[in-house]
Amino acid sequence: QVQLVESGGGWVQPGGSLRLSCAASTSIFRFNAMGWYRQAPGKQREVVADFTSIGTTNYADSVKGRFTISSNNAKNTVYLQMNSLKPEDTAVYYCKAREFGAGDYWGQGTQVTVSS
Repeated sequence: QVQLVESGGGWVQPGGSLRLSCAASTSIFRFNAMGWYRQAPGKQREVVADFTSIGTTNYADSVKGRFTISSNNAKNTVYLQMNSLKPEDTAVYYCKAREFGAGDYWGQGTQVTVSS
């Protein structure tokens, strides 16, 4: 059973930074794609950033230039560096991994709150 565990969320003032981590219980080479999603109260879950095993990386327009997705294969961990945070970035952030033939795996989520 694949497990994804997010960490690094919290409260930060506007303009601040946070780095989220997603630790997988297995080698991340196993996955075709990994990414970060978020869901704000009353809104649908949306993709924030993701990357594929063939090297493509995508960002939501709202976070381009502010967020960076990266990975450490040796640690089986994916990161989301979030800079210049805005109140509208407040949401629960989820890590997702997609495995060909098996489907999607989700973490439990980590809360990010941006407010003064």
